[in-house]
Amino acid sequence: MSLPRIALSMGDPAGIGPELCCRVSNDPSLTALARIEVFGSQTICERVAEKLALPMPPIIHECCADLAQNLGTLMPGIVSKIAGQAAINSLEQACVACRNGSHAALVTAPIHKEAAQQAGFTHPGHTEFLAAACASPQQTTNQVAMALHGPSLTVVLATIHCSIVKAAQQLSSTQIVHVASLLHHALTLRLGRTPRLACLGLNPHAGEGGLFGDEETRIISPALQQLAAHGIVVAGPLAPDSAFTPSQRTRYDGYVCCYHDQGLIPFKMLHFDDGVNWTLGLPIIRTSPDHGTAFDIAWQGSASASSLNSAIRLAAALANAADDT
Repeated sequence: MSLPRIALSMGDPAGIGPELCCRVSNDPSLTALARIEVFGSQTICERVAEKLALPMPPIIHECCADLAQNLGTLMPGIVSKIAGQAAINSLEQACVACRNGSHAALVTAPIHKEAAQQAGFTHPGHTEFLAAACASPQQTTNQVAMALHGPSLTVVLATIHCSIVKAAQQLSSTQIVHVASLLHHALTLRLGRTPRLACLGLNPHAGEGGLFGDEETRIISPALQQLAAHGIVVAGPLAPDSAFTPSQRTRYDGYVCCYHDQGLIPFKMLHFDDGVNWTLGLPIIRTSPDHGTAFDIAWQGSASASSLNSAIRLAAALANAADDT
């Protein structure tokens, strides 16, 4: 069986993305699993590789030829429109490669949201961009979900980048059914068996019978009943403060969380270095490291590739599993 081709977007060139691209694309433990092809800037990769005495990525798809002169003088750790544009170009072209079937999966190095916005990027982040970019002509966007996956914990978010007040307002039975269904499908593919899922309550003690809120009885429990009617068993709603204890984590393969920090605080405590951001619901496979651009250590040779390593491993495993179905 041939190795899957993975499109690795460079991310913001002023961050740690280029260094990580050089490292992972030459890692024998990864190149044994996939053909890793960097989508980014030859100029930036050459500068970073020379500065840090790293080998160049074996395959670079040039996405920033029109920016080469400016990228030749770009400084690490500084927010700039040019860096944002280079990150956008790399992401867009890597996405196209996956959409047209030439590459089996997309792995994205981190972008800097402010730099991307300066360059005209209108999306809050990768997830929202990919939802729109991968939509069919009959859709305006894909109904995606943001999941975080690590060796001992997987969570999916019912609401993502919004305030706590808006998260409570946006939470709906429909959304819980949607993200739980996506998680069930994704983990079935990943594990090769029916996953064991749980859903957290929104309120302390899962509402304590209505004393601390009624979202559990009004929104969450009806959603879990709908899922059960379709053969997807999801336990809950669980009290959030005890849902992630060691004994509970052995009972479940994945958790549906009501809002961003409810899932990401425990996840990053456990898997800050090896966690993977996994976008569910796209027609392509997409993973990314669970960290940002780390401008404070950019181009210094001290960035850890552990999370990106895990993202590539998951993407390769998913691509191979998809080929087997």
